Amino acid sequence: MTGHSAWQALIERLDHLQDAGQSVDFWLRDDDAVEPTAALHRLLDLTERFSVPATLAVIPAHTDERLARCLAGRRNISVAVHGWSHQNHASAGEKRQELGAHRPSGTVVAELSTGYARLRTLYPSAFVPLLVPPWNRIDAGVIAELANIGFRALSVFGPEGAGEAAAIRRPGLAIINTHVDVIDWRGTRGGRDYAQLVQEILRRLDELSSGEGTVGILAHHLVHDESVWAFLSKLFEVTASHPACRWRSVAEFIGR
Repeated sequence: MTGHSAWQALIERLDHLQDAGQSVDFWLRDDDAVEPTAALHRLLDLTERFSVPATLAVIPAHTDERLARCLAGRRNISVAVHGWSHQNHASAGEKRQELGAHRPSGTVVAELSTGYARLRTLYPSAFVPLLVPPWNRIDAGVIAELANIGFRALSVFGPEGAGEAAAIRRPGLAIINTHVDVIDWRGTRGGRDYAQLVQEILRRLDELSSGEGTVGILAHHLVHDESVWAFLSKLFEVTASHPACRWRSVAEFIGR
């Protein structure tokens, strides 16, 4: 499937949903925000142009009033807690984790509590009680303490109803995942092939055909190449004005 035919397939799928009187919710999560940069401004301007709400996963230990001033007055921006310092504590040869079982649970929870309070103070209007674990990994023991900190939602990567994602469910904690990552982390570390990305969106739509859910797009503005910017622009162009597609703020999902 070429890039052009992939986009056409997505349009046809959305048209089919519209004809059936159905719609699908999309949401955008962008990780690793810390300070105002040219890339962040480009992301904010792009999402604003298409009225697409964006959730910025902000690293509490490294952010300050500069980002708070940048976001002040910006509509449709949510700020989530991206761990504490995005530091890897896993051993050599293990998958990277900040919120794993490599340190005492109390230490990890204390850091998250500090990060939660810091972001809630810095971003009073944009803050949402959503935890985004660095590298999308978190220990079950830490999850059990999230509600006590104040978190009401958790976002990792992958289908909410299968595997690890299903195992992390806790009463009162919404699971709001991302499902399509625009970056080719294991290859070029640039933008992924458009046709593959659209096919992943279509597969996610297939998963949603039997129940409620969202299509979560995962971005990382600091490492976007021109291919990623072009993909996001085209995705927003195709979807943002389509009657069967709604780009939603993550706050709406937490409030359900």
